[in-house]
Amino acid sequence: MAAYVLPVSQKFINGVPVPQGRKTLRLKEKYIILLVFVTFGLVCFGAFFFLPDLRDRVRLNNIRGVDEMMIPRRGIDKGQVIKHDDEHVHLNDEKLKFKEQVNRDVNIAKIGKKLNISEHDAANIKKSIDSEKEKIANLRKEEERRKAEEEKEKEREVETEHEGGEGGQGGAPSDPEVKKKRDKVREMMKHAWDNYEKYAWGANELRPISKRGHSASIFGSLSLGATIIDAADTLYIMELMDEYQKARDWIATSFTFDGANELSAFETNIRFVGGLLSLYALTGDSMYKRKAISVADKLLPAFNTPSGIPQSMVNTKTGSARNWGWASGGCSILAEFGSFHLEFVYLSEISGNSVYKDKVMKIREVLNSIEKPNGLYPNYLNPRTGRWGQSHTAIGALGDSFYEYLIKSWLQSGKKDDLAKKMYDEAVQAIVDKLVKVSPGGLTYVAEYKSGRLENKMDHLGCFAGGMFALGAKYSDNEEKYLNLGAGISNTCHESYVRSETKLGPEAFRFDGNTEAKSIRQNEKYYILRPEVVETHFYMWRLTKEDKYRDWNWEAVQALEKHCRVDGGYTGVRDVYQSSPSQDDVQQSFFLAEALKYLYLTFSDDSLIPLDKWVFNTEAHPLPIQGANTVIEKKEK
Repeated sequence: MAAYVLPVSQKFINGVPVPQGRKTLRLKEKYIILLVFVTFGLVCFGAFFFLPDLRDRVRLNNIRGVDEMMIPRRGIDKGQVIKHDDEHVHLNDEKLKFKEQVNRDVNIAKIGKKLNISEHDAANIKKSIDSEKEKIANLRKEEERRKAEEEKEKEREVETEHEGGEGGQGGAPSDPEVKKKRDKVREMMKHAWDNYEKYAWGANELRPISKRGHSASIFGSLSLGATIIDAADTLYIMELMDEYQKARDWIATSFTFDGANELSAFETNIRFVGGLLSLYALTGDSMYKRKAISVADKLLPAFNTPSGIPQSMVNTKTGSARNWGWASGGCSILAEFGSFHLEFVYLSEISGNSVYKDKVMKIREVLNSIEKPNGLYPNYLNPRTGRWGQSHTAIGALGDSFYEYLIKSWLQSGKKDDLAKKMYDEAVQAIVDKLVKVSPGGLTYVAEYKSGRLENKMDHLGCFAGGMFALGAKYSDNEEKYLNLGAGISNTCHESYVRSETKLGPEAFRFDGNTEAKSIRQNEKYYILRPEVVETHFYMWRLTKEDKYRDWNWEAVQALEKHCRVDGGYTGVRDVYQSSPSQDDVQQSFFLAEALKYLYLTFSDDSLIPLDKWVFNTEAHPLPIQGANTVIEKKEK
């Protein structure tokens, strides 16, 4: 049977089917839609013309937390905004620009209200004012630039406060053979300097093989011209006056510590402060004194410790200081904090500011009062507690210049600093009793003391001690004993040179079994143009007049020329026991400051930097002896 299914969508009205898909609106529907649009239009028109103006009630400068309106670059974590890293400088710029725009809009609104003008006119007025401000700012910058140039020109003009210390130049020997050797050393200095000037001017040091600048971590990250300041007094003493004048002009107009970051307080003191003070003493040029004060002031934050013992590293920009991480649990190092006295005492003398002397006298007070185990000074001292670190005593690395500064501080004071002399005598007596040894082959050396036992090793750095013992011999209770001790050390260090293939000495040498005055470890076989051996030979020559000391220094000159001289200057070598050693490509600033200076003085008469008028700091920068040198006597008149 068939079934009929009606369409489910079909509708009927009064039995009549309604057609689907009607495409037109009835008249009533059209009226309703029109009414909706008219109503919407009236509402918008009323809102636009009749609602109150809220601009006077809600101001831009009432918006709080401009910083919080910035979208965080690194997102939100646990409901907290992750702050931008300081190194994202561009984010800071965005913030500043946003704040400046807010301030501009606020100012424009204020101007418009006060003057009863439109914001457009106010913006034009503001633009005109900003333009005038910019012109004024540019004029100020130009004025500041002009003043800076005038200051530079003023610094170029030499203003002398005294005529310079006695014996700063001259000293030509009468013996033509000796003069020829002296002239050779002078030529070496010129070769080292000319290549630094050509390839690395303004940098800290020179790479003479690759012919470019070099900088060690002790100088921080900036080019401070370390070689220029370290070498300038050598240029002056050698009467290389054109080279000296160029160095002087650079120091006057370009040298600055502004922007410098973390660097070694010790190295900065002995090289920069010491070098500048020496130049002031030699020439009387007041510019050097001003520069020395500015550098020393940057170092003062290192002394801000509970004990007064300075820390090793100082950030010259922020004033923060710290110690080396490897130094016995954050301790300060004896050779470093014990080697400020000569420079800081002289700086107080010439500046009239006692702050520098006060700092080093505090160090002296701490070291004098603290108990010394077995009469020896350990290499480490904690600046917070004022207590010694690990038990390690050495006259070489980590300890060396502390002992030197004791005897030289006494001499610098005109033999009035009795505490320095007392501490020196006691320290030397303990060293002689506990550390000085003689090898089976008859070589005298100073061993190291580590945790209750001796290590039969001596550093190249420790070779300075021969000259120190000889310098202090005349003022000891047994002059012959200490002069002989100095001679023994000088001979041993000479042997460390002649027993190598290059006739240059290793960084350290040992006395173990059949080994005497030779290095047995690969990491001790290098030579980096160190001066301590030729320094001791210089002192021994001046104090004994035995020709062998001049001969030994001439041997050193020949070895340097053969193995260290290259077209671009002088370089260290990595293994002194090889006939053709590889080279390290670094011309150390102390080669010009110390090694070449001591070699030059060895072949000069005693009238050049006489030892009764000058003392050398540990970087070979001569400083005047009080009461014996016209540098200070003229200032007192």
